[in-house]
Amino acid sequence: MNIGFAMCGSFCTFAQVFPVMEALAANYHVIPIFSEVAATVDSRFGAAVEHVRRAEEICGQKPLNSIAEVEPIGPKKLLDALVIAPCTGNTLAKLAHSIADGPVTMAAKSHLRNGRPVLVAVSTNDALAGAAENIGRLLARRNYFFVPFGQDDAIGKPTSLVADFKKIPEALECALIGRQLQPILI
Repeated sequence: MNIGFAMCGSFCTFAQVFPVMEALAANYHVIPIFSEVAATVDSRFGAAVEHVRRAEEICGQKPLNSIAEVEPIGPKKLLDALVIAPCTGNTLAKLAHSIADGPVTMAAKSHLRNGRPVLVAVSTNDALAGAAENIGRLLARRNYFFVPFGQDDAIGKPTSLVADFKKIPEALECALIGRQLQPILI
């Protein structure tokens, strides 16, 4: 089974996400995909080149990080499922409005043409503010599934939500049979 694993620029969650990528790679053929930001921006959470290198080591192949590299995903039916973890508010907005202007959003658009699942692991500081309507739009769409999520710091960041990344494998198994893992709010 082929699983796409797309990473967006919520750098603070990479330390939680890479072990999940590794766990999935033990059971599936995992194809890493990086957003332009995730592939090129250095942050206080590490250098982009190191993140790309780690994904390549885990998955055994260089991450796809251009529109041209991900476009064949749909026509060639390369994936059984696509995981987007972490999925930023920016990516949520683009997915909700069918904008495919980067590797992650194009991978989703290309993959969805086959009626196969996209699993979203949200991580955004404005999930209960500006991004809320985009989460709602995707919850109502066919073939989009969410990793259960909750507030990560209700006092310090009252509009922030983050997925429970450890639940990705279980949520993926559910998505592969067309079911949303419940409860979605943790």
